[in-house]
Amino acid sequence: MTESFETLEEVMAHAVGLAARGVGHVEPNPAVGAVVIDSGLRVLGEGWHGVFGGSHAEVEALAAAGPRARGATLVVTLEPCCHHGQTPPCTDAVLASGVARVVVGIEDPSPHADGSGLAMLREAGLEVEVGVAADSVRRLNAPFLHLVSTSRPWVHAKWAMTLDGRIATSGGESQWISGEESRGLVHQLRGRVDAVVVGIGTALADDPLLTARPPGPRIATRVVLDSHARLPLDSQLVRTAGEVPVMVCCAEAADSQRVAALAAAGVDVFPAACDEAGRIDLHGLLGEFGIRRWSNVLVEGGSEVLGSLADGGLIDEAHVFLAPKLLGGRAALGAVGGQGLSQVPEAANLECLETRSVGQDVYWRGVRSRVDESRDC
Repeated sequence: MTESFETLEEVMAHAVGLAARGVGHVEPNPAVGAVVIDSGLRVLGEGWHGVFGGSHAEVEALAAAGPRARGATLVVTLEPCCHHGQTPPCTDAVLASGVARVVVGIEDPSPHADGSGLAMLREAGLEVEVGVAADSVRRLNAPFLHLVSTSRPWVHAKWAMTLDGRIATSGGESQWISGEESRGLVHQLRGRVDAVVVGIGTALADDPLLTARPPGPRIATRVVLDSHARLPLDSQLVRTAGEVPVMVCCAEAADSQRVAALAAAGVDVFPAACDEAGRIDLHGLLGEFGIRRWSNVLVEGGSEVLGSLADGGLIDEAHVFLAPKLLGGRAALGAVGGQGLSQVPEAANLECLETRSVGQDVYWRGVRSRVDESRDC
């Protein structure tokens, strides 16, 4: 039975769902979905951008519709491209298909697009509508849009804490606060980002591997913020640098012998700018990540790294695992350090997207609220 919908918004929502199947596979490209429908909003063909370098959503949907696309409507989450990249221009396929109308969620903000794809379709006589279910399309592609607008990746901050807000005991012990199911979800997150970042304190205390197990669609570079290049050569990170990339971000004044030893072990040693206190300049480092076209970065701690991100307004999305445990202790670490705020914000600075049980834990996910976006720079 042919699938059908009641409204264009419902069709676009379906296209967004198709696009989501490409998340983790298509970056730094956006996730795009497309549906070809007839005048009764019945589906004639559908597709999504499945992998970077592969055919785009419009091409897949139009191929699925075949000759039935002539005179039909193409619903696509993002403006069709009209430039040669990894694949030929999508506008060529759209015009060749004979569709009469194109409904678009949002325009492509990329400098090479500049509305030219929509202009080309209009000039060819097609009816073009833009802005249907735009908010849901923007939400899905927030990392891509952020990278285009700021030249920085979307920063995911993750932490697990007890009911009393502790991420470690007063002695520094933190394994394991969250349960096995929560840790499995973290592995899924690692498997769809471009980098996993920790501070040297976390690297020394936990000797983490920071890989996705089982592997996901992406292999994240493991990044350690390590001003003095203290990461031990016998750490799991260094010992596996030949298998999964490791980057150590250190000060230019770091000990040259330590830097040379890490480089000889296969570590990518990046001399990063530091502030007056000797801490890595996170704004500048994220800019370097943007140059590398990393779309998503997962920061897993520790408390001071998360605090520096929060102080700089650099947390775009938070993943919080709340475990049914109590630690107590005045000296026990809280989740987010740094300078903090002097007053409680009048409005929420994080917008909740999801709350659910994961085993015995509670998983909370949210993004920076629009009220707080003024802190971005």
